[in-house]
Amino acid sequence: MKLYVTRHGETTWNAANKVCGRTDVDLTEKGREQARALGEKLRREGVKIDRIVASPLKRAVETARLIAGQIGEPPISVDERLIEQEYGVYEGKDRKDPGFLANKRQFAFRYPGGESMMQLAHRLYSLLEELREGDPEETVLLVCHNGVCRVLNTYFRDVTNEKFFHYELPNCGLEEYWL
Repeated sequence: MKLYVTRHGETTWNAANKVCGRTDVDLTEKGREQARALGEKLRREGVKIDRIVASPLKRAVETARLIAGQIGEPPISVDERLIEQEYGVYEGKDRKDPGFLANKRQFAFRYPGGESMMQLAHRLYSLLEELREGDPEETVLLVCHNGVCRVLNTYFRDVTNEKFFHYELPNCGLEEYWL
């Protein structure tokens, strides 16, 4: 199975450089254009997506719909396991907040009031294992969030702790993997 992973388009909180986990914020107009542009790129390159699976947060669902509109409307489903990591007390804080950055380096430590990266990996890896059991000829696009993309990447690639800490998929950036 071919698997593509993208991060939702830019949101109001991305533009303000705020930590955004489960707060359900809207895409900006730039974010909508990023999603349409990714869909156009996939169509132009002849990438056939059989189905799209999105996080339940509206920024991911809207991104999925905008991409689908450019590539022939493949079916879209929502999977709760793709929801962004729960950042607890750091939700809405500046992304350069020293406490947030320190916690981001502690993979087995829960964000106060939130979840750890290990917990996030547990739910994401179960989704990938489920997808692996599907049709090997299918191509699936996951539309999710930066923290989710960071952990999904570790399923397919060995990365150092430092590279994991610094990994960031740009809004509507695209990763390609094989399951």
